[in-house]
Amino acid sequence: MARRRALILVESHPRCTGLLYVQAAKRLGLHPIVLSTNPARYDYIAAEGIETIRVDTHNLEALIRECSQLRATYDVAGITSDIESVYATVGKLCRHFDLPGPNSESIERCCDKFTQRQLLAEAGVPIPAYRLATHLTCVQSAAAEIGLPVILKPAVGAGSRGVRLCCNVGELAEHTAYLLGGKHIWRSSPKILVEEFVQGPYYEADIMGNEVIGIIAADFGPPPHFVFREFTFPAPLTGAEYKRIADVSLSCLQALGLGWGPTNVELRWTKRGPVVIEVNPRLPGTPDPQLIQLGYGVDLITEHIKLATGEEWDLNRKHSQTAAARFLVPDRDGTLNAIAGENRAAAVSGVAEVKFYVEPKTAIIRKGDSGDLIGHVTASSPTPARTKAILQRAVGLINWSITPFPALSK
Repeated sequence: MARRRALILVESHPRCTGLLYVQAAKRLGLHPIVLSTNPARYDYIAAEGIETIRVDTHNLEALIRECSQLRATYDVAGITSDIESVYATVGKLCRHFDLPGPNSESIERCCDKFTQRQLLAEAGVPIPAYRLATHLTCVQSAAAEIGLPVILKPAVGAGSRGVRLCCNVGELAEHTAYLLGGKHIWRSSPKILVEEFVQGPYYEADIMGNEVIGIIAADFGPPPHFVFREFTFPAPLTGAEYKRIADVSLSCLQALGLGWGPTNVELRWTKRGPVVIEVNPRLPGTPDPQLIQLGYGVDLITEHIKLATGEEWDLNRKHSQTAAARFLVPDRDGTLNAIAGENRAAAVSGVAEVKFYVEPKTAIIRKGDSGDLIGHVTASSPTPARTKAILQRAVGLINWSITPFPALSK
């Protein structure tokens, strides 16, 4: 009797693409198995009946032991992840078991944003001016050299956590104290990247292998943080603009030793053309994959799984629509009393998904990063104007209320 083919997911995004990977694996006839340090993070595991194993996913030897035991029962077709912090480890696992996977050394270099910028600069890729700092004096000196305003960010991290625009010396001191004072959780030794604030429209180039699948335009909420508000796909670009962004994005792959599987390149269009803000050596999180599927009919998650299991992928466009997403962002801290309107918004013609990330009675504590978002709405239609109108109408049907936390008595 033939053994079941299994796909091992090392961790999985609890709020965004994790469930999509599980569902795509099932559609491909694979048995998904999630390895996680804390399986309780994933609320969909019980609902989907997913096999899970508790293991320290930052311990390579422990992962090798678990995967070896699974190979005694299953035909392990592939090992993958959508989590940046374990993706280099996934590459090492794939190499150990002779399975298709990313280059772990390239992933590790890319995840260190200082090293990433050094490699991009050496290759002549346009990037912001930058310096590395480990204490306030160093931060202030770097900011003086680059010129205010600057962006301070952890050298290792994702989701805009700890990223802030600083316009004066007071803000530099305040945010440096936040990053180094114990409030920010570091995944590595504390190192701060001080970076030129380049201005202009923001884009994301989504790549599979060495092919740019599409480019998304995005808008942020108000500074000093960089919390996404809206995504549009495909981005409204001329043919020449698209080519320049695509060419710069592909040059990043060569500079960083990437080119296997998914890569997400963030850029701004400045007075000197496209400038690379960041290269993420992984599939982007929600809503990029959903928008690309709505817009072009290309399912990046399914095609990534095919690649990870040695199957032939298909990146050809099936259709052409305009897709967009609007995030639901709270305007205050407090207790979320209620959030409603999901069914009304979902019933609007052209709406693809209405998703809430939180339940009523949740404490809302904004930190100026992707964790602030409480939901999103996606929609598509043949034209940008129509899609925008659909989104506007659907989001207008959603409402929530937040009761501020009681003021502390003096």
